[in-house]
Amino acid sequence: MSPDLLTDTATPLHLPVQAPPAVPDTPALVERLVRQFGARWVDEAGFDAWAAEGGDQVLLFTGDTSRFPEGLDVAVVLPELQKHFAQRFGLGVVPRASEERLARRFGSQRWPTLVFLRQGQYVDALSGMLDWEVFVQRVQAILEQAPRRAPGVGIPLVAAADPGSCH
Repeated sequence: MSPDLLTDTATPLHLPVQAPPAVPDTPALVERLVRQFGARWVDEAGFDAWAAEGGDQVLLFTGDTSRFPEGLDVAVVLPELQKHFAQRFGLGVVPRASEERLARRFGSQRWPTLVFLRQGQYVDALSGMLDWEVFVQRVQAILEQAPRRAPGVGIPLVAAADPGSCH
């Protein structure tokens, strides 16, 4: 390069610029839940505080939306479900980096999954994308259930006097 080009301010220097990778950390439809519908980001560090707020809560695990694109469909349907049930439940969205660890807490192994909590306790979960009528029926049934132990967490104890026990 000539020394004149380095000192000549009238001639702009054009170097090739490489664009950053076009792989966003969070899909826009998932971010929309937080920006537009009041969902909160819930990772393993903040889960207990979020759950302690009480009431009915729904936690969305989208999974890798490149592998499981229905996670985006569920992200679109979730605010409609919230509206249908008169804002009865709050929304939480688990960041991708926290999904595996937090999903284990609820015995969840499918993507996408909605985990329903009441007063911070597990109630039930819905996995995958469903038809609207099926979603409404299942959410209604879950909202009527009492909290219970999350599947895959701990070993249930059986009393020795239980007639269904083999010992």
